[in-house]
Amino acid sequence: MQTLFGFTALLGFWLLGEGLSHAFDWPVPGSVIGLLMLFALLCGLGRVPVAIAEASDGLLRYLALLFVPAGVGVMVYGDQLLAAWLPTTIAVLAATMLTLLVSAGVMAATMRLKRGRQ
Repeated sequence: MQTLFGFTALLGFWLLGEGLSHAFDWPVPGSVIGLLMLFALLCGLGRVPVAIAEASDGLLRYLALLFVPAGVGVMVYGDQLLAAWLPTTIAVLAATMLTLLVSAGVMAATMRLKRGRQ
């Protein structure tokens, strides 16, 4: 029953994010808005409820399957990717560097907050 409640909560945040995205015509995907709202709630609680943890653990077990469509896309559009290899490579490297910098900044901020609470 806990897992069912967790899935319901995750779907609820996703639907709420989709609704807000469409209602206000925001350029941000509804799933991202829903994740940000869930993140804010979990930060406010200071912990992850058991129901959400169980549901998310079940989903994370199958995360690798989400990479299959991307792999198929690379195979299908391989010729186009080869034709535009330089801009694609630059975009991938820039996005990777930006992700690393943002992740490091979030980790540093989280560590500062944790030290401040102790």
